[in-house]
Amino acid sequence: MAQEKIADSDIYAAAMRAAAGIGWRRTRLADIAEEAGLSLADLHARHTSKEALLNGFVRHIDRIVLTGAQQSGDEDGSYRDRLFDILMQRFDALNPYKDGLRAVVRDAGSGGVAEILCGGCRLLRSMRWMLEAAGIGTAGWLGGLRVKGLAVVFAATVNVWLRDDSDDMAKTMAALDRNLKRAEQFATMRSPFGRRRGADDALDPDAEPAPAA
Repeated sequence: MAQEKIADSDIYAAAMRAAAGIGWRRTRLADIAEEAGLSLADLHARHTSKEALLNGFVRHIDRIVLTGAQQSGDEDGSYRDRLFDILMQRFDALNPYKDGLRAVVRDAGSGGVAEILCGGCRLLRSMRWMLEAAGIGTAGWLGGLRVKGLAVVFAATVNVWLRDDSDDMAKTMAALDRNLKRAEQFATMRSPFGRRRGADDALDPDAEPAPAA
């Protein structure tokens, strides 16, 4: 493969293959370059570290999901339904890299999924875009809470997805649905001022906090 034709997606795939084979901690940048068919200098021109490569990988997944969400143009259903569909698209995009990601998470030690996916605020940035794709506002303090809440939902579901080897991802879908419902129930129990809110208010981008009773 000519080096000028090697896309970043090929580099990410090579990195995940190397991680699956020898573990992420043992994988050197030279190993990734060799697996991708690049010189070390050409890899350096694109990604200056393994951390930078992971950042690029997450943005690559973001683009795939955002493109799919835009093409579908589906604005029907509840906000939770939209988030479910978008996050399942994300798992679909991650599926080809699962073996490598298992190695990455395993070698993260006690940090686990949080260390890998949240390093450098990767996960928060991604979840902000996922909310925007679902038509849910992310501005202000309420938007920030939504971003953090969705990050918790996704990270918890990743742990199930990593162990889910079924063709239809049934366990992942069940876990995601359950985690989204729990997050929604938590968010709608009470407003910040003590008054109960409707279920749709928690994710409604135009909803304002309810006044004190």
